[in-house]
Amino acid sequence: MSDYRERSLWLDGLEESLIPRPPLPGDLDADVVIVGAGFTGLWTAYYLAGADPHLRIAVLEREIAGFGASGRNGGWCHATFPGSREKSARRHGRQKVIDQQRTLQATVAEVGRIVAEEGIEARFHHGGMLDLAATPVQLLRLKDAVAWERSWGFGEEDYRQLTSAEARARVNVAGCLGAGYSPHAACVDPARMARGLAAAVERRGVRIYERSPVTRLEPRRAATQHGTVRAEVVVRATEAFTPQLPGFKRTLVPIYSLMIGTEPLPAHAWEQLGWAGREVFGDLRFLIYYAARTEDGRIALGGRGAPYHAGSRLSERFERDEHVRRHLTELLLGLFPQLAGVRVTHHWGGAIAAPRDWYSSVGLDRATGMAWAGGYIGDGVATTNLAGRTLCDLILRRTTPLTGLPWVDHRSPRWEPEPLRWLGVNAALRAMASADAAELASGRPSRRAVYVKRLIGA
Repeated sequence: MSDYRERSLWLDGLEESLIPRPPLPGDLDADVVIVGAGFTGLWTAYYLAGADPHLRIAVLEREIAGFGASGRNGGWCHATFPGSREKSARRHGRQKVIDQQRTLQATVAEVGRIVAEEGIEARFHHGGMLDLAATPVQLLRLKDAVAWERSWGFGEEDYRQLTSAEARARVNVAGCLGAGYSPHAACVDPARMARGLAAAVERRGVRIYERSPVTRLEPRRAATQHGTVRAEVVVRATEAFTPQLPGFKRTLVPIYSLMIGTEPLPAHAWEQLGWAGREVFGDLRFLIYYAARTEDGRIALGGRGAPYHAGSRLSERFERDEHVRRHLTELLLGLFPQLAGVRVTHHWGGAIAAPRDWYSSVGLDRATGMAWAGGYIGDGVATTNLAGRTLCDLILRRTTPLTGLPWVDHRSPRWEPEPLRWLGVNAALRAMASADAAELASGRPSRRAVYVKRLIGA
């Protein structure tokens, strides 16, 4: 295992030691055992321990808290929920879907509140989110997006269209024709938040055992090479690492998303770029990218494009890709031509987890004691907090507005066996990239992306 600091810009910037906590010392009895010390597991432990200080809660982590996507992501804490509103409304009704979206919007502020209360140096900045339109076709898609939000009852205070001048007054991106703006988003240093949250969880009496990979999950049991934890409830919070557990190979698909980070930019560069509000932003292409301005004056930029690896394999080798690095660097200079010559100091990546129907879920099977949350598809920094609060209510047998939201107890179908899974996922990734290229060349909306979304269930 390489130095943990090499896994992301965010982990590299931590001042604290990343020496792992002691592993599980042997067999253990608990009330709740949580597998995974990323955001989902830590938020669940945090709210459970706050609600009932007498609960015996153990967290098992294969590496260190914040090792996975929680310590490597794009730094977006936003209210986007992966899943089709229309499909969900057909099953649960429109109001339930609206309730879920409103709850996620409020979750961004909830994350900021906890970070402040616990004194976590997460560099949380509630500046909102921009969806840039970089082509006439994307501008049409933006107008459709605004109309769609209005059709669901979300107003100007939730999502509004900015002119080119208004958008570039926020962040001076070359060729920007306009943007959608939502205030329901913040940028954050995810590794600082994950590590700070782990410390807050321990202050509440929760035991975190690191370097304790779980080898098998069973009803009311989580087995490791160091011992077995027996508990009334077992929470699976393993996200992209889920397929490595026996019996969960086809539950989620890990898809790599890679990033670059620049050196800190001088003051005169920021005068040209603007971006004083530190909004997170991307544009309306199909194969997405995502950008954030860090508190220490860097640009962190990431995007899809790395392939899915057969058998849902994960490897440190897959976390860097020279082709993707060059693509992201070219994208950066296309957005900000004035940064020619800027030095890229970090390149890293990690896997996000995709359910077969592209719909996140949280739930608890009371008969077996098995609980779960995940399938965030890269939109998990805020959604994990909602998951933690919801799992807390489910575990404590509370009936609350959270336990009635549409994603609770949703069951996604399993992914196809290999090689169909490999063929389908990589074909979808290539098709989305080619849809962007086709739109750019023709100036007309691409239909292939719509067909791909139907194929994968999005």
